[in-house]
Amino acid sequence: MSRAHAPGRVNLIGEHTDYTGGLTLPMAVDMGVTCEATPRTDGRVTAESREMPGEHVEADVASVAPGDVRGWAAYVIGTVWALREAGVPVPACDLRISSTVPAGAGLSSSAAVECAVALAVLDLAGATMPAREVARVAKRAENEFVGAPTGSMDQVASMLGEADHLIFFDTGEDTTRTVPFPLRAQGLHLLVIDTHAHHQLVVDEYGERRRALEAATVQLGVPSLRAVTDAAAVEQLADPVLRRRARHVVTENARVLRTIVLLEAGDIAAVGPVLTEGHRSLRDDLEVSCEELDVAVDAACAAGALGARMVGGGFGGSAIALVPTDAVAAVTTAVTAAYAARGWRAPDVHDVTPAQGAHLVA
Repeated sequence: MSRAHAPGRVNLIGEHTDYTGGLTLPMAVDMGVTCEATPRTDGRVTAESREMPGEHVEADVASVAPGDVRGWAAYVIGTVWALREAGVPVPACDLRISSTVPAGAGLSSSAAVECAVALAVLDLAGATMPAREVARVAKRAENEFVGAPTGSMDQVASMLGEADHLIFFDTGEDTTRTVPFPLRAQGLHLLVIDTHAHHQLVVDEYGERRRALEAATVQLGVPSLRAVTDAAAVEQLADPVLRRRARHVVTENARVLRTIVLLEAGDIAAVGPVLTEGHRSLRDDLEVSCEELDVAVDAACAAGALGARMVGGGFGGSAIALVPTDAVAAVTTAVTAAYAARGWRAPDVHDVTPAQGAHLVA
């Protein structure tokens, strides 16, 4: 048997920048997915999940193709397919998944599944692969087998995470390096506030943002918005919508760089206002926030958070808050009370720390 664990991730800053060749600053978190792989002798691959009791999915290792498997199991068996496409001699096997990543919290359980499966199957096959290549295989599984048009930030964070560090991922240059983020040593916590809000038309809205940013890139005459380093340059765009969309990406890339300077100077607390500034940009320029996210951010900051912002694609999902130890309880209580006052379901609050990336376990 082979066994591997891969963490979920949260992105500290750098939102809606990855698909424009921009900058991101994610971290692996101390919640993740474990995959146990045991060999078979009949040419089949099976997928089971502790979180989906009674569900059992099977496919032929040699012939399974995109479209053959749907739902949660597509992430599992799709990774087997992507490994074979990469030339790995994948053996017949049973794959059993268990997860400590809260469903729907925006911590990228899908990438964790893919990375855990990839490492376990590679080990079972007696093969090895560089971490960045595993991330590419996992991304291919999600893009081509599952059919989700995502970037590679989630898989890169899950594979390359380090305890007490963030991953600076320049998607345009396809380079990574670590940045120190010793939260506990500085008496700080990063709270993930799952709003449970999931609004309709998110796919259409997400596509509109991408199309607008592509149009702005063409009109500005640059290869990508990563090439625009002066926010004043976007003011030449005649369309006010394109102007706002592009302004977010240009200023967000600048926020990533500013955050790195602060962190490398050892001043994590000073990052708080940068997070809040990022939320305003996502809310006002990119227009991907919603009332539930805005209430979470405002309530957290009013109760003692150093800064907060929405994370992920938007229109629901989660927010993050940078909080001193002595304010964690007050922030959690304030956000919960703000939701109760509006008759909303209570949010779930998760206290996360930067964790080790995907690895084999005994």
